[in-house]
Amino acid sequence: MSGTARDVGLQALLTPAEMGEADRLAIAGGVAGLTLMRTAGRAVADVACRMATYTDRVLILAGPGNNGGDGYVAAEVLRRRGYRVEVLTLGDPNAAAGDAAAARTDMEAAGVHAAPLTGDALARGLEAAGLVIDALFGAGLDRPLSGLALDTVRALRRSGRPVLAVDLPSGLSGETGQVLGDACPAARTVTFFRAKPGHILMPGRDLCGALEVVDIGIPAGVLAHVAPKTWRNAPALWQAAYRAPAAAGHKYARGHAVAVSGGALSTGAARLAAGAALRAGAGLVTVATPPSAALVNAAHLTAVMVRSFKGAQGLAELLGDARLNAVVLGPGVGVGAETRALVAAALEDAGAGAGTGGRTVVLDADALTSFADAPSALFELIGRFPGAVVLTPHAGEFARLFPETAERAGPSKLARARQAASRSGAVVLLKGADTVIAAPDGRAAINANAPAWLATAGSGDVLAGIVTGLAAQGMPAFEAAAMGVWLHGAAGTHAGPALTAEDLEPALKTVIGDLLAETADGLA
Repeated sequence: MSGTARDVGLQALLTPAEMGEADRLAIAGGVAGLTLMRTAGRAVADVACRMATYTDRVLILAGPGNNGGDGYVAAEVLRRRGYRVEVLTLGDPNAAAGDAAAARTDMEAAGVHAAPLTGDALARGLEAAGLVIDALFGAGLDRPLSGLALDTVRALRRSGRPVLAVDLPSGLSGETGQVLGDACPAARTVTFFRAKPGHILMPGRDLCGALEVVDIGIPAGVLAHVAPKTWRNAPALWQAAYRAPAAAGHKYARGHAVAVSGGALSTGAARLAAGAALRAGAGLVTVATPPSAALVNAAHLTAVMVRSFKGAQGLAELLGDARLNAVVLGPGVGVGAETRALVAAALEDAGAGAGTGGRTVVLDADALTSFADAPSALFELIGRFPGAVVLTPHAGEFARLFPETAERAGPSKLARARQAASRSGAVVLLKGADTVIAAPDGRAAINANAPAWLATAGSGDVLAGIVTGLAAQGMPAFEAAAMGVWLHGAAGTHAGPALTAEDLEPALKTVIGDLLAETADGLA
């Protein structure tokens, strides 16, 4: 499988500052700013025409900057196409400057004249509108709405009118996806060149509705200068690192994954992880089990092997075999000193780098909670480990393991994950509806394909197993984590409503098959 630079570039997510730089570079390269605005405004009008009928009155709420200018262009285009259009401007309609002023002049030439946005004018406009275009503020908003702007957004939300947002629903941060004061949900959002993190992070993703990313003429080559480090999680991002089975291959070439089990009454989580690792393509998978749970595990497993170990020293001896090149530890093992010792054993030097490209250790669930009172001890172990480590916390586990990160990074989930990866030296997979995968070098991906039904017992164990199975096949930790999250979401979608964790592993067969078929079609 191979992903081209263009394919990866299409998944780039630009912060508002990076998008501003992309605009600047395009203009410096000879693309007129007004041309960009006119193309953006026409794209907004095109979407509006799909949402409104000729009998509908279109109300456009225009802000004082370039977002308002996009709204003026949309008003001009819609009026020339025969739609009834009303424009209300936040602030003095005559105060528009630069490209926005030129767009306003063109709009007026088409017979549309903006009026000041007031409470009374808004109430009348909303009463008559069949569609509202929100062109008040774009992704660059960096402070909470207040005054008339806040009142306008709240009135818009209360009206229940369908909303088409330009760039982002006003009041939504393009960088964090968080609400700044208030925001009205949009039925659709049109953005330009590339999406922003705020379009994908929650609650921004819900508030944006259906997202359309439009090419407005910014050359793709500007991305090389902007150098984004955040992407939407998609196959283009990691498919070049995935090795599909070859006709001349064999199971020993696809790695040997180990899932560490808990005691006799806590074995199911490790088996879920082991089954997922095998289904994800690991050549061999072993459940490493305490003697007390050996018979329980053996009675439930067929293709997955079982090996017994006694305590941390026993696990270290088992993992001394360098062929065991991926380990998942945490699901169902219990919280406490014994688990901390097992983690230390898994992160020992012995065998970790011999002939396998390094071992990857995935730490999940109890393995994370066991270090809640001493996270620095875990990070020290990771720092000495010659292989790669993936941490897979949910929000509660993350808060316990990285309490200071939440304070420094504020509401941005993306920033929190990045700081945690830098602090720990591990790839951090911060789970949720908008799972963020962050690497210590600053790269990050935001996932958006997970159905709500994945929030079920054992789902996280399956995810940890998928990542482990991919790492066993030689994928680097960041790419294995990103692909694992995407496969997990796709498997949940395939399994459908009312799924349980046991449904995910067999669903992977179809999901991986479809992925390989699509790639083959693309190369044909």
